[in-house]
Amino acid sequence: MECGSSSCERFKLYDQLELHEFQDRFVVRSVEFPNRGFSINRGDGDIEPLNCDTCFGSATKVSTIYGVAGTIRLVAGVYMLVITSRKEVGNFLGFPVFQVTSMKFVPCDQALKRSTSQEKKDEAYFLTLLKIVETTPGLYYSYQTDITLNLQRRCKFAEGWAAKPLWKQADPRFVWNKNLMVELIEFKLDEFIIPVLQGSFQAVQLKLKESPVQLTLISRRCTRRLGTRLWRRGANLEGDTANFIETEQLVEHEGFKASLLQIRGSIPLLWEQIVDLSYKPHLQIVNHEKSSEVVERHFFDLAQRYGETIAVDLTEKHGEEGQLSAAFAAEMQKLPNARYVPFDFHHVCGSSKFENLQLLYDKISEDFENQGYLLIDPEGNILQEQRGIIRSNCIDCLDRTNVTQSFLAQKSLTKQLQRIGVLGSDECFTKFNEDYTKFRSLWAEQGDEISLEYAGTHALKGDLVRYGKLTFSGVIKDGMSAITRYYLNNFHDGVRQDAIDLICGLYSINKHGPSPFQLNGFESLSYLPVASALVVGGLTITSLTLQQAGRNAQQFMSSVLWAGVTAGVMAVVKANGRQFCSRPRLCSLR
Repeated sequence: MECGSSSCERFKLYDQLELHEFQDRFVVRSVEFPNRGFSINRGDGDIEPLNCDTCFGSATKVSTIYGVAGTIRLVAGVYMLVITSRKEVGNFLGFPVFQVTSMKFVPCDQALKRSTSQEKKDEAYFLTLLKIVETTPGLYYSYQTDITLNLQRRCKFAEGWAAKPLWKQADPRFVWNKNLMVELIEFKLDEFIIPVLQGSFQAVQLKLKESPVQLTLISRRCTRRLGTRLWRRGANLEGDTANFIETEQLVEHEGFKASLLQIRGSIPLLWEQIVDLSYKPHLQIVNHEKSSEVVERHFFDLAQRYGETIAVDLTEKHGEEGQLSAAFAAEMQKLPNARYVPFDFHHVCGSSKFENLQLLYDKISEDFENQGYLLIDPEGNILQEQRGIIRSNCIDCLDRTNVTQSFLAQKSLTKQLQRIGVLGSDECFTKFNEDYTKFRSLWAEQGDEISLEYAGTHALKGDLVRYGKLTFSGVIKDGMSAITRYYLNNFHDGVRQDAIDLICGLYSINKHGPSPFQLNGFESLSYLPVASALVVGGLTITSLTLQQAGRNAQQFMSSVLWAGVTAGVMAVVKANGRQFCSRPRLCSLR
């Protein structure tokens, strides 16, 4: 029973599946109910539900799979995404939750043989994108309950909602494979349609004063403006922001359930930060006549979903960050039902003064405590609801944001444990070292996972969350992550952005239209390796000739010549940095 609703038959997906391969089709069927399943034609990709009379003879290969995430139609065929391995990572309200550990696209592309050379070239690029999709991190699902809905929203549903197919229960904002499920939904294959969440799922068992407490942390990544760190910034014209994530901290103890929601998201203005080989690309605010409407739409949507919003802005107040922060503050002054709180995290907390977050808490504590949290008693009665939300942001909404959210979560957790009787009114959760260590590890792991999805590396400042201070090993790890981010942002994330746009349905493939690569004028040859070879070669020859320059004037002039060539190549590369970077080919930044 959830939130006091009466019990009813709960919808459940088939969790044991077999994939049968035939010459002309693939068949997916339930192990428990062999007559339930569907086939997909390897030539045209058409789907047909199985019936009692369906017979295809002997399969050439039979393999175990753990779910079908959906299908996608490319230029010359259909590809079915199947889950090939999984790992149970905990439970959500008593129902097992699994992490996808591997998946693959099964090709139904026999029509590729009859395609033109340009279609085959386009299909080859799209297939490289599908390979990237197969390695998507942080995917979770359950066969017995939907995990995209937070507990408070679940309580608002009418009696009997749990008997509906999981895809109908799900919050579409957080269904990673929403676009892939379309054809399965069309053929009413409800028992096979898995809503997959991208984000993080962490669970740990605490034992406070010999009293068991289940602590679960779920982060749900929104798909409306999904993307990579530098190719998806700010908001679109509808008010959807990059890296928007809803995080729920769920506490369960002897039938009591307490839930705290927090959200993060990029500053909801139109702004961009285009990669150009520099370590920190220029940050530019896009002047648009609808900028104010974008901010208004964003916060109106938050108010409808979560109640009164406190926007905690953790960006620096000088330089380009300061200009963006000032523009955000100016727009927030126009909104009547949202509070804007600036807090220069780097200036106040520095590299190790984690405790200075108390200064931020002092600013917002009254409103934060008035917003409260959801609390449900063992009988399912709602004792109180969360009436508002904290929206935190920095520039990436990763590192500073995660530190701040964990601090606020710890404050709320103490209040919750006091309310349900685990702690006394004068006791603080942070004084229980073993359990507090587990709590901090939970938030640090979550921060790493979200950062991997957006930036491609572990979170920076993870030690502040895990230990409350920076360590030497943490500084080294942060340095390596920063270098890796630079490489990925400049030389890999353009392709990764294309993969995300393709899987989310932002780019529609038109088989009979012109090639998107011809339209966008992209050449298959990358000039970066050539430029790199010239620079490295020039530096090497310059170094060698300089060593011999003392022998004669000819060697000296040779050194000068090669140094000039090398400097010229470096100048050309620097001036045309954007052209040497990996850029998205399929969709515009907005």
